[in-house]
Amino acid sequence: MILVAYAAILSMSLWLSFQLRFDFFVDSGFKTHRDSIAVSILWIIPLKLCVLFIGRQFSGLLAFFSTPDLIRLCSSVTIGSALIIIPRLLNMDIMIPPRGVILIDLLMSLFMLSGFRVACRVFRERWQVESKGGRRRTAQRVAILGAGEVGASLAKELLNKRGLGKLPVAFFDDDANKKGMRIYNIPVLGIPESLEDNGHNLQLEGAVIAMPGAAARRRGEIIHLLQKLHIPFTTVPSMEQMATGQVKVSQLREVEISDLLGRETVEIDKSGIQSMIQGRVLMVTGAGGSIGSELCRQIALFNPSRLLLVDQSEVQLFQIEQELMDRGFGGVIKSLVVDILDELRLRHVFERFQPEIIFHAAAHKHVPMMEAQPSEAIKNNSFGSAYLARLAGESGVERFVMISTDKAINPTNVMGASKRLAEMYVQALAASNGGKTKFMAVRFGNVLGSSGSVIPTFKKQIASGGPVKVTHPDVTRYFMTIPEAVGLVMQSGAIGQGGEIFVLDMGEPVKIVDLARQLIELSGLVPDEDIDIEFVGLRPGEKLFEELQHTDENTKPTEHEKIFCFVSKPRKLEEVEAIFDGLRPILHSAEPAELKLKLKEAVPEYKPYLS
Repeated sequence: MILVAYAAILSMSLWLSFQLRFDFFVDSGFKTHRDSIAVSILWIIPLKLCVLFIGRQFSGLLAFFSTPDLIRLCSSVTIGSALIIIPRLLNMDIMIPPRGVILIDLLMSLFMLSGFRVACRVFRERWQVESKGGRRRTAQRVAILGAGEVGASLAKELLNKRGLGKLPVAFFDDDANKKGMRIYNIPVLGIPESLEDNGHNLQLEGAVIAMPGAAARRRGEIIHLLQKLHIPFTTVPSMEQMATGQVKVSQLREVEISDLLGRETVEIDKSGIQSMIQGRVLMVTGAGGSIGSELCRQIALFNPSRLLLVDQSEVQLFQIEQELMDRGFGGVIKSLVVDILDELRLRHVFERFQPEIIFHAAAHKHVPMMEAQPSEAIKNNSFGSAYLARLAGESGVERFVMISTDKAINPTNVMGASKRLAEMYVQALAASNGGKTKFMAVRFGNVLGSSGSVIPTFKKQIASGGPVKVTHPDVTRYFMTIPEAVGLVMQSGAIGQGGEIFVLDMGEPVKIVDLARQLIELSGLVPDEDIDIEFVGLRPGEKLFEELQHTDENTKPTEHEKIFCFVSKPRKLEEVEAIFDGLRPILHSAEPAELKLKLKEAVPEYKPYLS
């Protein structure tokens, strides 16, 4: 095929060279020149093909053409044209084109052959991609929503990297003044709403939302527009992920339910966090969990001298360890398989590594499971937190940040009550140690995408064909993303002075049934048609809605406008320790209902579910 293509191009080049040399009058009166064209093609084209063969021009793939290939092509074509003159020097009796034709043919051959190779490369890079089976398929035609810096960078990457499988054919942007402009020769056709008029003509097979800085409400409007038009869509990573180098702009992802929270992501004060973390030894308990692992990822970016990853699950610990090592933090991290209930092991870790800041994320958090076995919730969430906090105070730890939950407020389940008891101990400890260690707690609502949360459960139910099971049509929850939750924890650790409980401004509560409907729609399905929604009733210990503060807690402003601080009069440490002493003997012998009633004595606002 290459031989035929090159022969055709060289023949066309020689014929065109004669036409240019004689002002396109060759066929109208110069019989000698017409004969010269025919004879020249018969011997010159085979000669040039032989030179090209010797120059290894037939051994390369047409679609792969680089500067070394161009140099070899130029050399071969030049040598071939030079050889045409040899018969004239040897006075051989053969038809030889005029010198002007030979020179024009040299230039035309170079231009046409290199142009052919470049065209093959452009077709490969911009129009075809390899499928898994090795076959070639046409790149998917997509529109890019967002003609800013991120959108332009995405277009460049998609044009240059054929393996991504997407060909940008149009931009749409909220800035109406950009309409009619071109970016990398791709037209800006107007605002995203004009997709309704232009989408069909463009024969779009997909769209990419490249507006990471847009307001949450605006992103939601665009997503609903694309759903209405039945255009498949993906989105670029967040600005934070791109800024920290975690991902590239071309590493597209599916739109998640977190993109539709309807409020802006809370920004954190990175300078304050940097000064708290840089050069210090930090410990994260529960490092393999959803919150703990994200804490480790973000802490590592602020240059600690040592980051201790503590977890009792070696499987989860191994995963976050490998991830951080792959990202270049192997010299900073230290993985420790530790149960926080093992006081001797904990004390050894403190003596050896001397942590200065602790983020305590280890906990049992599954509400129905803990409701059935309250002893485990109290043992891990309350006793484990108390052991760790007391040891932190004895060891002179600078800051201790315990991760709590909004379920600790007027709790109706044992998980929330066990966390509230832990809060009480931490506050009592803060009041008794004279400020040597700054103890504080952080409460937040449901975390989107965390293990055991509602979103992964809904996704599995959708994947299996439904129904999606919702407890109650009126149940609402506050939601936040994992990065937001971790940002709150780190920010609180930086601004806390001891004894506070911090809460993030999580916006308005979200109806779980609305969340289910949105997730079904994001899966490309229709609620109540493709996937049914079934109401199964509230589970033991569940509320219809969550609360933000206790009645005896006072709100205090903080340096961060989106973080609230609740302060209440702490109980005496001796009183709280007496509660623990009363629970310890019956922890594994009392019936669940008896244990819950005992816990209620410690947490009066607790309303236990007694089966």
